[in-house]
Amino acid sequence: MRYGRGESIFTQGDACEDVLYIRSGGVKLSVLSKTGREAVVAMLGPGDFFGEGCLAGQPVRIGSATAITPSLIFGVGKEEMVRLLHEQHAMSDRFISHMLSRNIRIEEDLIDQLVGSSEKRLARTLLLLARYGKQDKAARVVPAISQETLAEMTGTTRARVNFFLNKFKRLGFIEYRGELPVKINNSLLSVVLHD
Repeated sequence: MRYGRGESIFTQGDACEDVLYIRSGGVKLSVLSKTGREAVVAMLGPGDFFGEGCLAGQPVRIGSATAITPSLIFGVGKEEMVRLLHEQHAMSDRFISHMLSRNIRIEEDLIDQLVGSSEKRLARTLLLLARYGKQDKAARVVPAISQETLAEMTGTTRARVNFFLNKFKRLGFIEYRGELPVKINNSLLSVVLHD
């Protein structure tokens, strides 16, 4: 299935019947509270799986998925995915590796939210969005997302995101002209590593 930027892939409360795989593009996973507040829980890119809750018996989607760039998404029904995981060991290994990596990242995100500064959280988010450290070549450019979305992802305000983006630009960590996408320089890693 092909999705355009901003197009909904699934919505919170939809039936959870398949696992999805990102062939190209990017996907934002978010959750909407009862009060209408959206929280971005993950930004995914090529090679990532999502929607795997159906494999654990989840009847409905607990969040929403939206394409952040034009995306090509493969969907595999629950029964077919279970069969593939049992019969194709390479596929099973890749899926398990992905799930473990994502679990580690979620734990790191939680720790970051609890003890990290908003400046470090933003730097880490930009590096993750640019796929820094992935086995494939890092994009080095953040997909076109708003400062509001970055603020939701980092647990701060849009004004603070704007302030830190300008600071990172002034220090030569990133390149941008007041709007996203942002080109990431390797030196941004020093913000995350510095205490």
